[in-house]
Amino acid sequence: MRSKALIMILLSLVFAAPGLLAQPRVRLETSEGDIVIKLYSDDAPQTCANFLRYVREGRFDGTVFHRVVKGFVIQGGGYKIEEGTVTAIETLGTVVSEADNGLYNVKGTLAMARVGEDADSATSQFFINLQSNTHLNYQGEGSLGRSYTVFGKVVSGWDTIEKIAQMPVTALGPFTHWPSTPVILEKALLIEKEENER
Repeated sequence: MRSKALIMILLSLVFAAPGLLAQPRVRLETSEGDIVIKLYSDDAPQTCANFLRYVREGRFDGTVFHRVVKGFVIQGGGYKIEEGTVTAIETLGTVVSEADNGLYNVKGTLAMARVGEDADSATSQFFINLQSNTHLNYQGEGSLGRSYTVFGKVVSGWDTIEKIAQMPVTALGPFTHWPSTPVILEKALLIEKEENER
């Protein structure tokens, strides 16, 4: 009887394993189209948990991509336009750098923005690499302050990203690469993996 129960438990674990190992997917619904990303929660657990909290609490909804640098990155997650004024969103505190996790800033990956060379200053802002930006990678001991934590990758919607990347930009106050036509992140949603793999 005990052996039968043990076999049932083992079988349930085997069949449950794919779900446990699945990487979370998030759909970014933007004014230019949808982008779907997968998160590397095993490699960047604290960063992904922080990002998912912003998603679940709707904190990214209505934010803008405030920095578009052709051939480099598009960046968002930090600001809204309210009554014609750019305002910073309320953040949830800083995240410890996980830039030494073995992931690299290659084309299509997501990484956290931070302040200056303070390795642990990332909050809500993230960027999508438009090319392989090797100079943003962890370069060994003592380089965390010059490195950026990669925590996800685009799995669909690259056409949307290219559309955003080609948009004309202007200077707006402290923003040097502000899209002339605002690019709104209308909603960020946690979705099922299968939705993106039809």
